[in-house]
Amino acid sequence: MTSLWLAEAPPIPTDPFVPGEHFDEVVVGAGLTGLVTALLLARSGRRVAVLEGRTVGAVATGNTTAKLSLLQGTHLQSLRSTMYQSVTQAYVDGSAAGFDWLLRYLEQRGVPVERRDAVSYAATPDGAEKVEREYEVARSTGLPVQRVNDVELPFRTFGAVVLPDQAQFDPLRVLAALAEDIRALGGVIHENARVTRVAASKPVRLVTGQGEVTADRVVLATGTPFLDRGLYFAKLSAHRSYALSARVPEEQLPDGMFLGVESPTRSIRTHGALLLTGGNGHPVGRHPSPQRAADELLDWTLRYWPGAEVTHTWSAQDYSTPHHVPFVGFLPRGRGRIYLATGYEKWGMTGAVSSALTIHADLLGGTTDWQRILHRRFTTPQAIGRGIGENAAVGWWYLKGYAKALSTPLPETAPAEGVGVVGRRGVLPVGLSTVDATTCAVSAVCPHLGAALTWNDAERSWDCPAHGSRFTASGTRLEGPANRDLSPVN
Repeated sequence: MTSLWLAEAPPIPTDPFVPGEHFDEVVVGAGLTGLVTALLLARSGRRVAVLEGRTVGAVATGNTTAKLSLLQGTHLQSLRSTMYQSVTQAYVDGSAAGFDWLLRYLEQRGVPVERRDAVSYAATPDGAEKVEREYEVARSTGLPVQRVNDVELPFRTFGAVVLPDQAQFDPLRVLAALAEDIRALGGVIHENARVTRVAASKPVRLVTGQGEVTADRVVLATGTPFLDRGLYFAKLSAHRSYALSARVPEEQLPDGMFLGVESPTRSIRTHGALLLTGGNGHPVGRHPSPQRAADELLDWTLRYWPGAEVTHTWSAQDYSTPHHVPFVGFLPRGRGRIYLATGYEKWGMTGAVSSALTIHADLLGGTTDWQRILHRRFTTPQAIGRGIGENAAVGWWYLKGYAKALSTPLPETAPAEGVGVVGRRGVLPVGLSTVDATTCAVSAVCPHLGAALTWNDAERSWDCPAHGSRFTASGTRLEGPANRDLSPVN
């Protein structure tokens, strides 16, 4: 599964790793958050390095649907249900700051942007109430939303809220421009430099597979922090969702960026002559067949756009917080030298830039009112209740995973192509899979906090149902809070 953006990505030059170098700041992660943060710091005269464990844009940014919008499905009503109006307003103000900064930057750099209306629509009568609620909350924050009874889609709708003049683009072209500007200002970008350890000493010491570097301060822009300081793995919930691009007749292309308010969510936008659809999200590692979720999205697309010719399919991982506000700022027990940004809840195009602006202000001064409000550590009863519910589910998956694994003997023969199974060898769960005609046996215990892994038949990976870490069939870490690979088993 390779996204349209990664398949057509422009070349992005990077730099050779030099062990022992020292920087003012090191940014870990070369997605949108990391590269905007690095550019802002480089513009301020700081010597900056970006360390990326894979390649630029390989994870969240390269697999997004790339919609830049202040109307975000039903996110505002979800936020307002757990937080105060002042926080909801600050979130919108911060998103608007990120929105404006990114559009100005893309215009200056000549990166193509398509302006489109953002639409949150109801596909069922029950969804109409959510549309009305989102309209009221959005209006209360000053967004110029409109309430309409119907939208032009190939299926019936039951009302929608519309925010005009939002934006869509190719996210890899954005990253290419950012990377070029960072390097022009003296910054460096290192790919395949996975950080496995960060010591909050003075200077901060970062250990990678290519060697060590040091910095005065470090920014973790890695989707979810791989350091357990602050216990963010227990405060975040990880979800995967699916997307595809397809050729359809030009007259069938919708004019707008659409997002359904019901579950399963359906996202619709265009890219040139292509239709892009997305949705069918689920918690990482907890779906019995992720391939079935991807197939259901395809079936839905073909139902309403018959004859659509699929060009690419992909999936993405996103993290949400109990209060629906991203975590941005200093990392607890980081001695004021380590910062993080995480929890965009599928709205990383605005969230990434808003977070980068906040971290830049934290490091160099000049915070705004919305940044000061969002910096508070929120503990409302509603947010606490949501967090307790998520951690109860995590506990259930620990029990379920081990009970299933330890009651199932490991097969003595290799699984069929694309199949992975978890079984008991001795007293430990072992994962056995066959991918590209190669059979691998690995520990099926997540090296983060020991949950039993499950097989992802869509992406042929081992996924952790507890906190969202993911690994290749042979055990190499892909993403999540784990910072070690799976151990091979003879």
